[in-house]
Amino acid sequence: MIPNFKRDQASDTSKFQVTTVPGRKLHFTKMHGLGNDFMVIDGVRHVIEINNELIHSWANRHTGIGFDQLLLVESPDSQNMDFRYRIFNADGGEVEQCGNGARCFARFIREQGLSDKDVLDVETRSGPIQLRIRSDDQVTVDMGIPGLEPGDLPFIAGDRQPFYELDVAGEAVTLGAVSMGNPHAVVRVKDINQAPVDTVGPLIESHARFPERVNAGFLQIVDRHHGRLRVFERGVGETLACGTGACAAMVAGRLWGEFDDKVEINLPGGVLVIEWHGEGQAVLMTGPATTVYTGEVSY
Repeated sequence: MIPNFKRDQASDTSKFQVTTVPGRKLHFTKMHGLGNDFMVIDGVRHVIEINNELIHSWANRHTGIGFDQLLLVESPDSQNMDFRYRIFNADGGEVEQCGNGARCFARFIREQGLSDKDVLDVETRSGPIQLRIRSDDQVTVDMGIPGLEPGDLPFIAGDRQPFYELDVAGEAVTLGAVSMGNPHAVVRVKDINQAPVDTVGPLIESHARFPERVNAGFLQIVDRHHGRLRVFERGVGETLACGTGACAAMVAGRLWGEFDDKVEINLPGGVLVIEWHGEGQAVLMTGPATTVYTGEVSY
């Protein structure tokens, strides 16, 4: 299926109004967080019917809109929450969490007039998160308390360890394992430019010891306040930025005794600031969210 879509004017997204268009027209917004790009849909004011085939076709960068994930804004199930946040990878699979998407989610809600709150409490598949829209247009996301037990990912391993050894195509790979609502394996490398993201990344992602697959991060520790990261995302491939991956890398590095409480993680798409004060504490992630254009798609 090749979707028919067009772009609206992108110069003033604050005036964009969602309307029902006959003939199954769907309004959307294209956004990105440090190059990690999204198609965002308003499911609060409209009933949205999507499936894996549609998502896969829209995600195609040659014949569709092109994105890493589709984000769906919905009304919450709980009266204590403001919205529900759903994330679908380019392959159509629904996943638990996406940090860069969470920042775009917050900005979309503000730009579409769905809420004027500066702090939003949001349901996700992995539990509640809190989004804070700052005066400088940056968004801080309370990502919750990281899961550090192998079962939290899940990861088939024995007792919890700061490092685990994984047999990858006959080679021993040492990694940390962290859940940020979605599973992450963090591999320390000396030089991020030489990291085997394209070859080892997919082997870790689909390794049998990660029954629900895993996001594979490759971390270069620069100093106690700076790291460089590339991530092979589950169901997507390498992306320009991964917010939950940056959080997981910071947590792993701090558990290894290499990072302090606040760290700048430099990804191919830009920099995220990650703050974590240790076990039992929530991870805070701060970074930008950018609207690219609005449009409509036939389906």
